[in-house]
Amino acid sequence: MTVNVDILIHGGGLAGLACAAALRDSPWKVGLIEPQPQRGHEGQWDARVYAYTPAAVALLERLDVWPRLDPERWCAVDRMEVFGDAGGMLSFSAYEAGLSRLAVIAEQSLVRDALWEAVRRQRNLTLLTGEGKAGQALVSEEGTLTVVCRDGSRVRTRLLVGADGRQSWVRMQAGLPARVVPYHQQGIVANFAVQRPHRHVARQWFRDDGVLAFLPLPGERVSIVWSAPQPQAEALLALDEAAFARRVEAASGGILGAMTTITPRQAFPLSLLRCPQVVRPRVALIGDAAHGIHPLSGHGINLGFNDVAVLGEVLRALPPEADPGALPVLSRYARRRAEEPWLMQTATDALARLFALQPVPLRQLRNVGMRLVDRLPFVKEALVRYAAFGDFFVQENE
Repeated sequence: MTVNVDILIHGGGLAGLACAAALRDSPWKVGLIEPQPQRGHEGQWDARVYAYTPAAVALLERLDVWPRLDPERWCAVDRMEVFGDAGGMLSFSAYEAGLSRLAVIAEQSLVRDALWEAVRRQRNLTLLTGEGKAGQALVSEEGTLTVVCRDGSRVRTRLLVGADGRQSWVRMQAGLPARVVPYHQQGIVANFAVQRPHRHVARQWFRDDGVLAFLPLPGERVSIVWSAPQPQAEALLALDEAAFARRVEAASGGILGAMTTITPRQAFPLSLLRCPQVVRPRVALIGDAAHGIHPLSGHGINLGFNDVAVLGEVLRALPPEADPGALPVLSRYARRRAEEPWLMQTATDALARLFALQPVPLRQLRNVGMRLVDRLPFVKEALVRYAAFGDFFVQENE
């Protein structure tokens, strides 16, 4: 059996689902392959949470996804405080930057489920789910690509969008190169109940044993991400739940009082992924298939949503008779998405490596730099706007 579509999205994570939803009003027949569709945690908290920027929230609002989220499960960030390893401190305020909020913290599964509900009712979308739909081979024909699935079925398309993560099958099949640089660190995530209110403040500490971040959740709860070198990560993962909570509490200086875990810990290896080329004729990469960054910026998912916004805009602007997989079309997307991922990758990689260096003069210098930037409000406002919108000059609601 062969299914014919104009645009096929391979991967049903957040970026892939958002891409499908962004094409709901287009003239194109869209397909989405997801071998392992996942659903929520049945009322339990999800340890994987993301900080969604104003630009990401605006995209999800346009897709009628954000209103589907339970407001009791997400939390706005009004302020962020960053602490160096030798007395440096840097703070960012939504109010001072003229924004309603810096970001919104929400569980991955919460947003994913809302996206699934949105695309299930999409009239121009064919959903292809189940293990048998995983891509096995990619066949290039005149003006089309055909994905041969494990169950023998075929999907013919004029444009194949790779939204299948860092180990992207589409990227490998298309011959698009990627450079992966491991950090030899693990990101440890968990959620906690806390004794003191977080007051909608996100916090981050650069420490000898890695980078620890607190992300506010609804009520008196936080989610933590501890990006730790491999030996320290193994030691943290070996602790029992109570000992781990005490370790996190001590690492934060007890700023939120006593802490109690409410989700099991999860851990994942950290690496930098750069793709010098994210398009070729009939293929485009988005999200983690196109770029991977250190989690200290909390910006990975937002790069993917910004990819979706731009690719959707480029494709929706085409007349119905146009070829969505033509290289000149895809090159417009690639050009517009060249700057932000590169800047974010370069900045986060530099910070991760800078704070991994321990010589005393370097430690003092980087903390002096933090204090200097903290005294330059116009610099901080520019940084906040770029993080929020991928642009130094855009205004909220534009």
